[in-house]
Amino acid sequence: MTSTTTPVPAVTRPARSAPRPPSPVPALAHLVIWGGAAAVLALWWSDTSSVVGAADWLTGAGRITGLLAGYACAVLLILMARVPLLDRAVGTDRLARWHAMGGRYTVSLACAHVLLIIWGYALESHTGVVDQTTTLVLHYPDLLKGTIGFLLFLVTACVSARAVRRRVSYETWHFLHFATYLAVFLVFGHQLSDGADFVGDRPAQLAWYTLYIGAAALLAWYRFAVPVRRALRHRLYVTGVRPEAPGVVSVYLSGDRLTELCAEPGQFFRWRFLTHGLWWAANPYSLSAVPHPAYLRITVKASGGHSAALARLEPGTRVLAEGPYGGFTARRRRARKTLLLGGGVGITPLRTLFETLPGEVTLVYRARRPEDLALRAELDGVAAARGAVVHYVVDEPAVHSSPLTAEGLRGLVPDLTERDVYLCGPPGMTEAARRALRDAGVPRRRVHHESFAF
Repeated sequence: MTSTTTPVPAVTRPARSAPRPPSPVPALAHLVIWGGAAAVLALWWSDTSSVVGAADWLTGAGRITGLLAGYACAVLLILMARVPLLDRAVGTDRLARWHAMGGRYTVSLACAHVLLIIWGYALESHTGVVDQTTTLVLHYPDLLKGTIGFLLFLVTACVSARAVRRRVSYETWHFLHFATYLAVFLVFGHQLSDGADFVGDRPAQLAWYTLYIGAAALLAWYRFAVPVRRALRHRLYVTGVRPEAPGVVSVYLSGDRLTELCAEPGQFFRWRFLTHGLWWAANPYSLSAVPHPAYLRITVKASGGHSAALARLEPGTRVLAEGPYGGFTARRRRARKTLLLGGGVGITPLRTLFETLPGEVTLVYRARRPEDLALRAELDGVAAARGAVVHYVVDEPAVHSSPLTAEGLRGLVPDLTERDVYLCGPPGMTEAARRALRDAGVPRRRVHHESFAF
């Protein structure tokens, strides 16, 4: 454990502000996405004179699913390009759920495209499915590369499946997910070389190039150029590490022009510590103290090799930080009263919101044992300074326990249905909390959650 003199965050006074109306950006994003899908279908419709016979019906369905799968690939890349407007207005966690759902649709469409095209071409040429597959893969332009890209999509889909995802580390999953970039690159050429809707149609080709080049530009700028530029400008480094609870440490960081990062309470960065064994992975950790002109702080629980190694960081270790990311901020507040519901190390973003959210705020912090309540002294200080309420709920001893049910939450917060709820914690706890809040009558739009586990 490395430790130096680390500052104790001072309690700031919450700013007074009225609750904000819902952002129109999520609805507009949906409208744009579905509008693009309609345009893709219009492309097929305008290029199809008639559909006669089983072979035409199958190949027509194959063309439609192929076009939609190609369009969905570009949409998926844009959703995870970390565009600030989408990230803050929609929320990183919500974008990740859209991306995951869209990924399932994309893989399903791609599978349907492959099967329908092979079947339709086999009927049309009066050959077997195996022979037709061999002909397509080996003799059509760019289709061998397209096949490799399709197989990479299937591998990524298998790794991302919930049952498999739980069994691989974040770092492994993250790097395997980069295979989708290669898959999209391999499949793109096949779309233009073999797609009946693009061959000989220059406007359609230009539209497709524009879509994909735009997606690539957003990725290159926001996921690569901006982080490198910020790293050179802010020159972040570790100033100290302090234990907070069993297996939990706070890492303090400093650098140049920290206010220009424009980080907000509740947001997170992806941190890359440039030291042996850690430099190759960028993991998401939330700020656990209100951003300060002189320092930033994250608080991390040892739940794997990467997070456990942070306790051994040496002062002076250089850091690359991508962000800030996430919409888990005061911008989501709709009511004048707020409940912060946290579990375990999920307290980290709630710690900053507890200090800064305006209005009446109650914090419910759940942990297994009293000694697992990280940052408790700070939370008590914030509660005393702003006249807020904090409830500590632990499983052991049972006298301090409270079930995570609608009745249990109402017992702690009687006016629960009048509040916005900010929720952060381990997956099992957050799922139980969602059910309890739903059973208690809290509207879904009032429950704000980001898992940061993507």
